[in-house]
Amino acid sequence: MAARSAPPARVAIDIGGTFTDVVLDTGDERFATKVPTTHADPAEAVLDGLERVMRIGRRAPVDISLILHGTTLATNALIERSGAVTALVTTQGHRDALEMAQENRFEQYDIDIDRPRPLVPRRLRLTVPERMNAAGEILLPLDEDAVHALVPVLTEQGVTSIAVGLLHAYANPAHERRIGALLAESLTDVSITLASEVCPEIREFERLSTACANAYVRPLMARYLTNLSDALAERGFGCPFLMMTSGGGLTDVDTAARFPIRLVESGPAGGAILASRLAEALDLDRVLSFDMGGTTAKICLIDDHAPLLSRAFEVDRAYRFKKGSGLPVRIPV
Repeated sequence: MAARSAPPARVAIDIGGTFTDVVLDTGDERFATKVPTTHADPAEAVLDGLERVMRIGRRAPVDISLILHGTTLATNALIERSGAVTALVTTQGHRDALEMAQENRFEQYDIDIDRPRPLVPRRLRLTVPERMNAAGEILLPLDEDAVHALVPVLTEQGVTSIAVGLLHAYANPAHERRIGALLAESLTDVSITLASEVCPEIREFERLSTACANAYVRPLMARYLTNLSDALAERGFGCPFLMMTSGGGLTDVDTAARFPIRLVESGPAGGAILASRLAEALDLDRVLSFDMGGTTAKICLIDDHAPLLSRAFEVDRAYRFKKGSGLPVRIPV
């Protein structure tokens, strides 16, 4: 094993819609830099910023023991609608669940109510005959010929990512898994997301919405994370490379690339955690943290030194402060 030239240090990276920040923490000192985010390839800005702080801090790749990364790339892709051409494969007769959404109206008396536009247009919401009941028992076997018939349609439409979400698949994911396997055989370059893996929970609309959001950003995030991970390895960084999740936890790059929807509030989660630490250090019981970026701004209430947590989140609200006017995502935030 190569000898370290200096005590172990850590690197933190945060990518926003406008700037990318890189911080080197040596234990005794912190060195930071800010560079413009490179939207065509966000890894370029990360590597540029990393090179700068390593030079300023006089550290080599072998000196780094951990790289932590938070980002709003997934959030921005959802808001700006810059994700992949995505299709949804669902149970026959239920392709409009994404558009019908919930029974409640977030603006009860507005006859011109503006609902959020689904990430998957109706022409790309495709169905197959199959049916499970709520106990996970098969009522109608999967029609595999119907699945094969989807392949030319998906190819013709230029689909690069697919969400598979069937009724009651949280109770029995067998049909979803089979559809995923059949499509993967013919569409080798297409990303496939199974709702039963992303959000294995009851409530059809929320589950489909979460799966579609994951599929929508997955090619973008997988490509970015793979490129960055490879580039770091080429430059001699052999330390763990972890991503911050929306709930403030950490995950490895492979999991993040597979389930990028878990990163949708990745960057702001770091800000909320910092605010809670500051609140504790200053003995402040109730603190409001504000995180302003180039694309979005986030507010978090810190109560008794702990940020408030939730199991649900909305992206791209049509009415900024109206609950129910956005795309629901079932992840810890």
